[in-house]
This record gives sequence, structure tokens and C-alpha cells, in this order.
Amino acid sequence: MASQGTERVRAAEVIAALSLATDLGIGVPLEHGLQSTLVAMRLGERLGVDPDTASQTYYACLLFYVGCTADADAAAETFGDDDALTRHALPVRFGSRPEMMVGFLRALAEEGSPAPVRAMQIARGAPRAAREFKGHSVAFCEVAQMLTDRLGLPASMQGLFAYLVERWDGKGLPGRARHEEIPLPVRIASVARDAAFQRLLGGPEFAAQVVRGRAGGAFDPAVAIPLADAAPELLASDAGGSVWEETLACEPGPRLTLEGEAIDRALGAMGDFADLASPYLVGHSAGVAELATAAAQRCRLETAALVQVRRGALVHDLGRVAVPVRIWQKAAPLTPDDWERVRLHAYHGERVLTRSPFLAALGSVAGFHHERLDGSGYHRGTAAAEIAPPARLLAAADAYHAMTESRPHRAARSPAQAAEALGREAGAGRLDPDAVAAVLEAAGQRVPRIGRPAGLTEREAEVVALLARGLQTKQVARRLGISAKTADHHIQNAYAKIGVSTRAAAALFAMQHGLTAWGELPIGRTRDRS
Repeated sequence: MASQGTERVRAAEVIAALSLATDLGIGVPLEHGLQSTLVAMRLGERLGVDPDTASQTYYACLLFYVGCTADADAAAETFGDDDALTRHALPVRFGSRPEMMVGFLRALAEEGSPAPVRAMQIARGAPRAAREFKGHSVAFCEVAQMLTDRLGLPASMQGLFAYLVERWDGKGLPGRARHEEIPLPVRIASVARDAAFQRLLGGPEFAAQVVRGRAGGAFDPAVAIPLADAAPELLASDAGGSVWEETLACEPGPRLTLEGEAIDRALGAMGDFADLASPYLVGHSAGVAELATAAAQRCRLETAALVQVRRGALVHDLGRVAVPVRIWQKAAPLTPDDWERVRLHAYHGERVLTRSPFLAALGSVAGFHHERLDGSGYHRGTAAAEIAPPARLLAAADAYHAMTESRPHRAARSPAQAAEALGREAGAGRLDPDAVAAVLEAAGQRVPRIGRPAGLTEREAEVVALLARGLQTKQVARRLGISAKTADHHIQNAYAKIGVSTRAAAALFAMQHGLTAWGELPIGRTRDRS
């Protein structure tokens, strides 16, 4: 689908939002990637790097962990606790070989388990971790390269991400580069990332000590020592405020922009980043976007709303990365705590999007994909009157597409079975009947008869929606292409079923039951309701 060609957005806005998502994915405080990037830019300035190097350092640091969802399902099976890698392995990622080994061994055992149990967990998990470590590191770099290729970055950037796990001393992975063979932007970003993380653990002085100790090992001494020497200045931070604006402001020129289809490609990369968290989710966001877009076209949404549906669908599950992968992989029933984490994924995704003024417009669609008209959805529990048509379409498309995909706890439903289930959701007042009909038609499925609230017919529901919009009887008749007498007959029947006698009460009923959202759309859409 062609996007609005006149739209432009700074690539840094999209990339910084994706950086926030990587924070969620690796389990560090939100904006850690942004703060690391500020450190990298200050360090680059102190080193006197040229503008091209500064620009590459900026994007490389923001996207340093964009490969973190690669093989995430395997890591969840290997390591003990949800945050095991963040607590035990991440602090020593750039340490010596013995430090790294100890960190990974600690991550294999569940915190709080008796010593014999921990020893057994380590003994069982160590061989598998050793076998998979190199493959995971390669996958981490390959995924990073492939995702960044769609973010509008210069071609010169793509090769940088092949060096993310290399070390100055040549003992990294895949171990094909050492010293100056590793691009300078990666050397700077590695030091900045580790320094910012060590600052979280023990403050600037501790971070300086750690970075200085790693000079000549993982780090280029010509990069690490200057940071350690000026740690109080380079690692300074405002602990109480967001650094979003500051990070965008320090983007080196010329600032990159995305336009038209390039925006959709970048948002698609964000969706794929989230879907990589589990094999069961691969392709979900792109599939939902295709279905929701086709449904929106059937509903004749205006171009701006149609684009909003597609783009919102591409990033609607971005917050999935905040939920431990073991939950998405779980075949057993979810615990109450698991469910609370699942319910928050829509919140996390919306919060990431709303940091960017451009992407914030997608939050009102993406953040509502699990809301339901009767208020039973999450994360807000929003009812019909507050759920706009684009969000209703996305909710229906997401539900249908998810039903046709397999999950650890169930097999995929056939398209016909999913269509029947979606119809039941509409009949129960949870999903919008018009959105469901559009989604099912777009999916090539027969649209089942869907019950309307209070037993209203489809025509009576349309009449009530138009009345709620302020149309008089004759105006309703003209909009529907029927006589005024017939329109009045529908009105009286609807009033009787609803149990009201005034237009105001009928309008309130329409709002409470989600009948108003489509009142301003063209009436008379041809649909097979048989």
C-alpha cells in the first residue's frame, strides 16, 4: 500500500524508539540506550572523531542490542531466571574469559535454589550453553544487520553490526577482527555501552575502574582510558529526567529522514524485532498489518486513517519484548502473575511509541489492540465509546490472525473456525460487528450472522447510529436510501427494543454499545450477511 508521500519523520525518532524497545528486551531501565548514546557522543567529541564516525557511532550505540530477540526462545530454556542474563552475564560481557564464564554459569541456576540444586542446574545447562553461545552471537549480529538495513541508515552502517561481539584483543566472536580491524564507531559504542551499564551498578567511579581494567582486553585502550580519565564528566546524568530530547538533539548532521514507504519499512522492522521473541510469533505483526489494511480499505476509511491502521498494526506488539519469553513459550496455563505481565505488553508498546511525536499518533491504535467494546479487554479496560474505528479494525484483525497461528498451548484454528469464533466475539459485544465483517471478508471467509445489542437488526443499528449523530428522520431516510415512513418504522422498532423513547437515550445506548463509531462512514457497503 502506498503511504502518504509527503510525510517525513526523522530516522532518529524511529531508531530511538526502537532503542527503547531493546531496553525492554534486555531488561535494563528504560532510556539506558539513549543515555549510553549520550556518553558515546561525548566520548567521540573528546577523541576528536570526524563527522562520519560521529554519525555512525550515534546510530550504532542506539541500536547496539537490536539483535537481542535473536534466539531468545533458546536462551529462555537455557538460563534459570527471567533476568538471569541481565544480572549475571551482562555485567561481564566485556570482561575477561574467566569473568564471562563465571557470569554465564551463575545465570544457568535459579536464584534462591538450594546449593545442590544450583549445582545440578549448572552441570546440566553448561554443555548446552557452551554449544549454543557462538551460534547465538552470530545470530545476534546477523539479525542486527538485517533489521538496520530497513531503518533508512546509510549503506556504510550495515557492516558495523558484524563486529558487535568482537574484542580488541581478538578473542571475541566470530574472532575474525582485532585492534583497528574493528571499526572505530563500534569500539566507541562498546565502551560507552559498558560504561553506562557499570554506572547503573556502582556509579561513575566504579564504571571508570571497570572500563580501565578492560582496556587492552575487550576495549581499545585509546578509547577506554580517555573515558576512564574523564568519567565524572562523560558519565554525568540527570537521574530525574528523560534524555529523549537531548539524545535527538545530539544526532550528528546531516540528519537522516524517512519518507513514504521508507517509514513503513522501518516500522515493519520494529514489528519483526518483536516477533522474533518466539517462533510462535514470527510474521504475526506483518500478517496482521496486511489483513487490517485490507479490512480498512473495505470500510472506505480515509487515507490518513488507513495509513494509521497499517502502521499501528506493524508495531502493535512492540511491547511483547517486555514480557519474559518463557511466558510466550509456556504450554501450561498462565499464572496470575504471568497474566499481569501479558496484560502490560500493550501498555509498554504504547509508551515506547508515545515518546516520538510522529509515532505517538499510532499509540491510539496500537495500544488498543486488546481492548474490547464491553470493557473486558486490557490494558485500560476501555469501553466502546473510547475505541475508534481504526483501533476496532486492528483488534479484530489481530484476534483473527492470532487464532489461525499455532501457540504452545493450542494448535492453529482453521480459517473457518477462526471466522466462527470471531463472529461469536462480535455477537457477545466484545468486538465491533462491522470491523469483524470487514476482517472476515478481507480474509476470504464467510461472514456469519452477528447478533446486535438488544436484538437490533443491522438496519436498526445503522438507524440508531445515525440518530446518535444528530440526523433527523428524513435525513436518516436519505442516507439509507429509504422512505421517511420506513425510516420512522425502524426508529420506533429500535426504540421499543432498546426500551427508550427519546433520541438522547438512544444516543447514550449507541455510545454504550459501540454503535456510533461507524455512523459517519458511508452507508450501504455491500456485504454478504448470509
